[in-house]
Amino acid sequence: MQREELEREMLALPPGERAELAHELIASLEAFDNSDVEGEWLKEAESRYAAYRQGTLSGRPAEEVFKSAKDRLR
Repeated sequence: MQREELEREMLALPPGERAELAHELIASLEAFDNSDVEGEWLKEAESRYAAYRQGTLSGRPAEEVFKSAKDRLR
């Protein structure tokens, strides 16, 4: 079954059944083991910090980073 077909069928369910299904799907994500993801982000952060310390990566002031992020959200 293709994702689009599955989505159509799920959206055709009565609201109570859709709510149950949504709850089960969210619960399945909460049980997801994200330790690998956290480990990869830690490696990335360490790599970026090492590059910054070696002078091969430049930094930006936090205010500039936050302003840029805010502007993107608008």
